[in-house]
Amino acid sequence: MKKTVYVDDLCCERCAKQMATKIALIDGVRAAKGDYKKQRIHIDVSDGVTDEQILQVFEGTGMTVLSIEKRKGIFG
Repeated sequence: MKKTVYVDDLCCERCAKQMATKIALIDGVRAAKGDYKKQRIHIDVSDGVTDEQILQVFEGTGMTVLSIEKRKGIFG
């Protein structure tokens, strides 16, 4: 399943990469890539990964998660 995490205060490319790396350490996350210009992180997760697990990564970082949304592909 692919998800997009929309984040407030993702200030630079380095921050985006660091957060993507931290999310990728969660068991069940296959890939994560940050995009600081659009303030989001794209992730590919197994069905067992919860939004709460993703939110825990951001605790104490000073960043605010605006939403976590399921990503739709071009075929639906």
